[in-house]
Amino acid sequence: MIDYKANELLRFTTAGSVDDGKSTLIGRLLYDSKAIFEDQLESVKKTSESRGFDYLDLSLFTDGLRAEREQSITIDVAYRYFATPKRKFIIADTPGHIQYTRNMVTGASTANLAIILVDARHGVVEQTCRHSLIASLLKINHIVICVNKMDLVDYSQEVYDKIVSDYKTFASKLEVKDIHFLPISALKGDNVVERSENMDWYEGSTLLYLLENVHIGSDNNHIDCRFPVQYVIRPQSDDHHDYRGYAGRIASGVFKPGDEVCVLPSGFTSKIKSIDTFDGKIDEAFAPMSVTITLEDNIDVSRGDMIVRVHNQPKTGQDIEVIVCWLNNKPLNMNAKYLLMHTTKDVKAIIKEINYKIDINTLHRMEDDKDIQMNDIARIKLRTTLPLFYDSYSKNRNTGSLILIDEGTKETVAAGMII
Repeated sequence: MIDYKANELLRFTTAGSVDDGKSTLIGRLLYDSKAIFEDQLESVKKTSESRGFDYLDLSLFTDGLRAEREQSITIDVAYRYFATPKRKFIIADTPGHIQYTRNMVTGASTANLAIILVDARHGVVEQTCRHSLIASLLKINHIVICVNKMDLVDYSQEVYDKIVSDYKTFASKLEVKDIHFLPISALKGDNVVERSENMDWYEGSTLLYLLENVHIGSDNNHIDCRFPVQYVIRPQSDDHHDYRGYAGRIASGVFKPGDEVCVLPSGFTSKIKSIDTFDGKIDEAFAPMSVTITLEDNIDVSRGDMIVRVHNQPKTGQDIEVIVCWLNNKPLNMNAKYLLMHTTKDVKAIIKEINYKIDINTLHRMEDDKDIQMNDIARIKLRTTLPLFYDSYSKNRNTGSLILIDEGTKETVAAGMII
């Protein structure tokens, strides 16, 4: 029986247009849930006073870069951690400008849930659609549309209902399983942590209650067993003279002692002898647990190999089709060799073909435009020097994702989702 307590950590990202109040919303969550240290609070109070505000500028809790504070915008991904008695959270506060699309992709790539803010005065705008499409492309299963700044439209239910209707019309094009809508005021605190007395017409939950209770246990793939080997443990001590364990993080599936498994790329089969953790042996392991697996047979297993079920194996190949988001100032170079990192395997790769670029506002294909610059999203074909063991990103986010690195500068140039 799988114990979903391992999924008590919820990773979520925020997105929206500039000045929609993303940083203020996160600041409100942190402040009202008592997740702010005294020295942080004192610093933000002083900065708020120096700017002439008669209120606490909650956005300063997340706008950590000096340039962000000077311009009052978010230009990088700010990660914050907080916890309540029910759940732990990691927040990725991502920027709203179009030129920082890459930052949203970075922040959202590991998220279970996306909060997309909509300014109640402006309604559904181009950035709302863009960020929703990226969230859909990244297979984020849960989207929360927070209609913010309701205090500036007199907490009007009519305004809120129109925004919900407009978004539902647009969202019919998205591949998202679970969409929630909330009317909030991040500045005033309405429906963020505490229920609003100004919107008694809204009968739903607060944002914090939704974050604490959204079910993410079934978001992980517990069907396809994939265990990329990260490290081979050979203590060579008197107590563990013959010990040979394979350490790593389970990408998907459930593993148990006695399971018959296959090791790729060799294809040799064996059975799981034990599953070891820091706290001792366990009877089953599942994503995203980090464990050490031992096998009954002494077969050759190295970093970059993958332990899978005999009758449920990933695809294997060197020609890979990928949707990439280009992250680097230098444009994509068809003649360059890149280092490709996939799970625990590092190989060299070249770009064989650019199929098309994607218009991130509409997801339409631009087949005549092959100039891939920073923040562009495109479908390409890669050729690797060694075979990869992979699944499609839609089936498995862990074995379906990769990054490309410039061999010369060691800069990460692209993040990719295998088709």
